[in-house]
Amino acid sequence: MAGYGRFITLEGGEGTGKSTLISGLSETLQQRGKTVIVTREPGGTKLAEEVRTLALNPPAGETWSPLSHTLLMNTSRDDHLNKLIRPALQRGDWVLCDRFADSTRAYQQVDGQDLQTLLKIEQAVVGETRPDLTLMLDGAPEDLAERRRARGTQDVFEQKDLDFHARIRAAFLEIADQEPERCAVIDAVQTPEQVLNAALAEIDARLGRS
Repeated sequence: MAGYGRFITLEGGEGTGKSTLISGLSETLQQRGKTVIVTREPGGTKLAEEVRTLALNPPAGETWSPLSHTLLMNTSRDDHLNKLIRPALQRGDWVLCDRFADSTRAYQQVDGQDLQTLLKIEQAVVGETRPDLTLMLDGAPEDLAERRRARGTQDVFEQKDLDFHARIRAAFLEIADQEPERCAVIDAVQTPEQVLNAALAEIDARLGRS
């Protein structure tokens, strides 16, 4: 997106430290003189946040089908793109997003939705607004289990067993392997400072430091 801002997404399984990293990146990039927008998916706009609640915390005893969950995530994403992400990029801002389309592709595929349907819906919603860089935070689920427990959140994905989290990890790594020009895998089982330094090194190498 020549002449636009930069769009950086953070991906990875539960407890990989995306929130900590995005905070450090925002602070550093602002110190460098960038205008930085920090957002998340599902969410980022009023309507998208409402969808987030519905998708991740359905009423007790209720569950979404894989296709329904896919459609909810992309409904949220369409509003997010149109009202926040695209306008910010057009202004020349840097957008840091905690999760994006890769998460839908990984989680809903593991949950049972076929890949071709996921990709068709993704293309219809995302179009040309692809991340300039995706930072994939990676760690073995058993090494991150304590982080997940410490967070104390209990959404539909946090409650899954280690096997589910292992399959999510594999799905993210497959995406990174298929799109190495966009994705950079970072060891999440490091100190927050080490993770931040690794992420900044990838940003500088791939997007240039200015």
